[in-house]
Amino acid sequence: MPYLISSAAKSILALIITIAIAQADSSIDYPHDYRYWTHVKSMVIQEGHPLHASFGGIHHIYANDLALQGYKEGLFPDGSIIIFDLLEALNTDNTITEKQRKVLGVMVKDSKKFTSTSGWGFEGFDAGNASKPLVGNNAKEACYACHTSQKSKDYVFSKWRD
Repeated sequence: MPYLISSAAKSILALIITIAIAQADSSIDYPHDYRYWTHVKSMVIQEGHPLHASFGGIHHIYANDLALQGYKEGLFPDGSIIIFDLLEALNTDNTITEKQRKVLGVMVKDSKKFTSTSGWGFEGFDAGNASKPLVGNNAKEACYACHTSQKSKDYVFSKWRD
């Protein structure tokens, strides 16, 4: 009987370790220095657009050096990081200006770590707050499901603009 308890305890410990590793593997670090990266493009999603409820506002896309290489070559190497900085938009006097940050989205390419999402890890930080991740282990449903439509572009919506 002690052997069964010991075996069960080992199994539970192995399960806990596996879950902890899986959770650690899905985490995305907050990229504090992203505003010093290359600005890829900006756009505004206004009322009337089908994605306005979720993504309405001013979007700024930033890329680290590896992601910049991916934009230019079409395939993003491991280590690529793309930032989706979404801010509320204020439209007054025929001018659209930035208000507070709604979310900071992060895509990280790591083909070994994120196998279930074609090599991309996803996270969103509420109002750009590093301590408030929104996606966690729901990346497959919350982000990747939409990005599959961009498979021919290595799952990236934005394009490099000359």
